[in-house]
Amino acid sequence: MLSVHGRKPAKRVAEPVAKALLRAGLTPNVTTLIGTAVSILLAVVLIPANWLVAAAILIGIFSAFDMVDGTMARLSGGGTAYGATLDASCDRLTDGALFGAIVIWMVYVDQTPRVHVAACLIVLVLSQAISYIKARGEAGGLKIVGGLVERPERLIVALVGLGLQGFGVPHAVEVAIWLLLVGSVITVIQRLAYAARDPRANVQLAPPPGA
Repeated sequence: MLSVHGRKPAKRVAEPVAKALLRAGLTPNVTTLIGTAVSILLAVVLIPANWLVAAAILIGIFSAFDMVDGTMARLSGGGTAYGATLDASCDRLTDGALFGAIVIWMVYVDQTPRVHVAACLIVLVLSQAISYIKARGEAGGLKIVGGLVERPERLIVALVGLGLQGFGVPHAVEVAIWLLLVGSVITVIQRLAYAARDPRANVQLAPPPGA
């Protein structure tokens, strides 16, 4: 939802930062790689070490590079197919590192009951599926926009849960994970429904090479 309705408010923050980074000589792709590398490092180091508040704040800041790199591409004349592929791939890596680190924290730090660990693993898989449905559908010419829990909502809920847990709110991470589980299941269904209702849904595709 936020990726559709939150672009105008986010633009007011992202655009000045994007202009500053461009003046500093950074390219959109380099910005994507820096944000991804730092976010992954923060997740796999801070969360298993139980530094949850620091993890929530810092990962939130560097995850915002996902908005900035796209704005940089637009300001510098438009994005490229490779840039879009790189950005989407890095998003999947960052999501995997975040929820993988939360699983490690649940198992080795919090000794969370297995049912919550399983829920977090399901969220990890669904987060990849939500993005894949959109990418695969659009590759086939379908228009798939929106959904209850897209990447911004997923990050916000997960990071807020981590931050609250770090401040001493019991079960905040577990609540966040279950909210994401329910919301992600709904989003998968929504996106498949969008694909099924698209006017091009039943257009036959050419067989792959060698078929």
